[in-house]
Amino acid sequence: MGRRWGFLIGFLVAVGLLGSGHGEQQPPETAAQRCFCQVSGYLDDCTCDVETIDKFNNYRLFPRLQKLLESDYFRYYKVNLKRPCPFWNDINQCGRRDCAVKPCHSDEVPDGIKSASYKYSEEANNLIEECEQAERLGAVDESLSEETQKAVLQWTKHDDSSDNFCEADDIQSPDAEYVDLLLNPERYTGYKGPDAWKIWNVIYEENCFKPQTIKRPLNPLASGQGKSEENTFYSWLEGLCVEKRAFYRLISGLHASINVHLSARYLLQDTWLEKKWGHNITEFQQRFDGVLTEGEGPRRLKNLYFLYLIELRALSKVVPFFERPDFQLFTGNKDQDAENKMLLLEILHEIKSFPLHFDENSFFAGNKKEANKLKEDFRLHFRNISRIMDCVGCLKCRLWGKLQTQGLGTALKILFSEKLIANMPESGPSYEFHLTRQEIVSLFNAFGRISTSVKELENFRNLLQNIH
Repeated sequence: MGRRWGFLIGFLVAVGLLGSGHGEQQPPETAAQRCFCQVSGYLDDCTCDVETIDKFNNYRLFPRLQKLLESDYFRYYKVNLKRPCPFWNDINQCGRRDCAVKPCHSDEVPDGIKSASYKYSEEANNLIEECEQAERLGAVDESLSEETQKAVLQWTKHDDSSDNFCEADDIQSPDAEYVDLLLNPERYTGYKGPDAWKIWNVIYEENCFKPQTIKRPLNPLASGQGKSEENTFYSWLEGLCVEKRAFYRLISGLHASINVHLSARYLLQDTWLEKKWGHNITEFQQRFDGVLTEGEGPRRLKNLYFLYLIELRALSKVVPFFERPDFQLFTGNKDQDAENKMLLLEILHEIKSFPLHFDENSFFAGNKKEANKLKEDFRLHFRNISRIMDCVGCLKCRLWGKLQTQGLGTALKILFSEKLIANMPESGPSYEFHLTRQEIVSLFNAFGRISTSVKELENFRNLLQNIH
């Protein structure tokens, strides 16, 4: 009996060893593992982990945020797509129909939005419209009321504020038009190659505090790059101060988010009967697979999560601005406006409850003079990137590029305006800290794009699970 048990135990141990990989080959890595194995755990420069963000975004925030962005207040965005590129003249305009943008007819936009670009309430609108009219005349008319004269001067000061991180469109220009974002969705347009590379190359090479001697990994406009250049780049990046390193990661995260959208809404079929859009797994792998991108893809996805945390933090900080009773999401439809404000505040309070917010207090700390100079450099570099968006040859890409850079710029403005937000009056116009309707629409839609990217990563992870 003892021998029999000994034989049985020995047999079971042998089987266990074989099953644990000692006697057979491990299964090959799946495509999901190659794209996402490094996209987990804690993020650099943060106390937050990827898994917490996924759970919070995908199940608590994303559905309600999408509902808000479908409302009239947030779906109509005024933009000037005819501004000339300030940096070069040889722009090859994309002639593909998917690159085109369909602007709104005048009667499609709610009257409350058309008559009030900055607005909170009907009473506030009347005052601000009077201010804007006086501003267009080029001087403060002495016949205006004292309150209106003061408002004109205060809003002029705001428009010239050094806290603005973007060069915004002049929405009074005859070339500025309303666009319905739901009818002009961000998706793959076919705009690619040297023209698209040039835009990103100028952004990275000239605006991310990088010396020319440091070569960026996988730069399509550079030749002869190898592992040593990659190691040099990341050694340089880790040696930067936290602010400059964060700047690069924000731009990389924005780039990654846009690429996720293009892969998730790819033109899969184009016939005279219909167009079919959907997930292009191959496109996603080419952009993010750890092997195909020599380790770059997973780094880019982690930067996307970093961008998510920065914009999430900004939204949590600006809650007092939207809680003020005078603030309305004004479209002219009182019932709908009230419902949307309630939904907006629900979303903002949910965001405020997020347990692992990014701590921006490490930014621009230390010597005050040096910190102020660094902040100004930071602002000017980002402002320059917002101007580069006018050089994009695809109009739909330009539309979403302008909106998302303005949204991120607004988030940065909020993060560095903490004292101004804290000192806002509980009622009446806020002169020191102010958000225009353009800034509000771009802020929430830009965050909506990043939120969608995080949700799409879950979809791609599932789609790639059984692919090797």
